[in-house]
Amino acid sequence: MLLIREGLLSVLKVLCIVLFSVLVLVVVWQVFTRQVLGAPSPWTTVTAQYMFVWLSLFAATLVFGERGHIAVDFLALRAPGVARHVLIVLVQGCTLAFAVLVMVWGGIRGMSMSWDQVIPGFPFTVGLMYLALPVTGLMIAFLALEDLVLAVRGDDLAPLEETDDEAAESSGAAAAAAVVQDQGQGHGQNYDQGGGVDPAAGPGSRPDTEKEH
Repeated sequence: MLLIREGLLSVLKVLCIVLFSVLVLVVVWQVFTRQVLGAPSPWTTVTAQYMFVWLSLFAATLVFGERGHIAVDFLALRAPGVARHVLIVLVQGCTLAFAVLVMVWGGIRGMSMSWDQVIPGFPFTVGLMYLALPVTGLMIAFLALEDLVLAVRGDDLAPLEETDDEAAESSGAAAAAAVVQDQGQGHGQNYDQGGGVDPAAGPGSRPDTEKEH
């Protein structure tokens, strides 16, 4: 399931970038036609509105999948072990219920009620635009279900970015230690090759170069 989660988050990142880029172009064209040409484009306003809705829902799903959403953890951090575990499980269960009941089921009902409502100048209906709710609801439900399973097992639900940073820091520290060790060994070898004091010769001995002189 971890591979599916990572693949889903990667797809969401690409979709958010594409939607945001297209949304910026649409808004710029709307301002240009309104302020410069004096004839505002009729399709830009509706397009920007619905694209903003899709972008907001996809971005919210992405942040939830990365466990980067804002949380009030005042009680959770001060609760004892068992109470904290129960609280985390309860939060994930409520999130799963909200995604299934409100976003998926409510989104499908909203689609059915407005499926035939035509948007002037567009080849699709309002109900088709409401498809964003059940789609993102299913993704959030999948992510919440995985987090719920991890919470029941007792695993720590840390943000994914923090775990990646910690792994990078540990690997960087290990690489730095290896470099320092290699440099120390290299300096020792150079010292021995350059006529350093032989440890077996005793404290009164001198380097070979001084003996030759």
